[in-house]
Amino acid sequence: MRAPVLVQSVLATQLDTNCWVVAPGDGGQAVAIDPGVGVLDRVHDTLRAHGLHLAAVLLTHGHLDHTFSVEEICREHGVPAHIHSADRAQLADPWSDFGAPHGTPIFGRSDFAEPADVRTYDTTLSVAGLDFTVTESPGHTPGSVLLGLPGLLFSGDTLFAGSIGRMDLPGGSEAQMAATLTNVIWPLPDELVVHPGHGRSTTIGAERAANPYLRELVGVR
Repeated sequence: MRAPVLVQSVLATQLDTNCWVVAPGDGGQAVAIDPGVGVLDRVHDTLRAHGLHLAAVLLTHGHLDHTFSVEEICREHGVPAHIHSADRAQLADPWSDFGAPHGTPIFGRSDFAEPADVRTYDTTLSVAGLDFTVTESPGHTPGSVLLGLPGLLFSGDTLFAGSIGRMDLPGGSEAQMAATLTNVIWPLPDELVVHPGHGRSTTIGAERAANPYLRELVGVR
């Protein structure tokens, strides 16, 4: 497995969502992870600056702040989007995330559709010269996943620096989040770098030592 050399964050204009552009290095292909609100032009700028061509969009879960630009960026680049099957319906129906009536404007838009080519995850994904592990991490949403590369983890809204994903939106589950944190996150190696869906990057060791929400749900005092 090849570790990526280029990992670039593009911050969304709403809710501070991290969109990650990831590639083995300059030139060749790249993926975009979680393209949120207002990132389209800056993703294009990042690709051009590094001589990259987009090969796919990867989604850690189906919430709109992580998927807002997915249809447009997939259409412009002619690439597929990958998402867990349990969250796929949210691409065309983001209103279900909030319990809002269908057609209610969200971040200035009231029309949403899934990309022309949507693919659901297996346990691994090889794309753009990178070999991702795909680990189910329900709790924030039923279809949340962790995307792993050697030494790196893209955690979406499962784990943040100093916090964890909220569980009070439709599909959230404290019991599932506790199981994910206990059985999936807690055993990971200290040195693993975590690039989350919001906020700064961190490490598993730092979160295991000091993240109060992680420690509480795992049952560590």
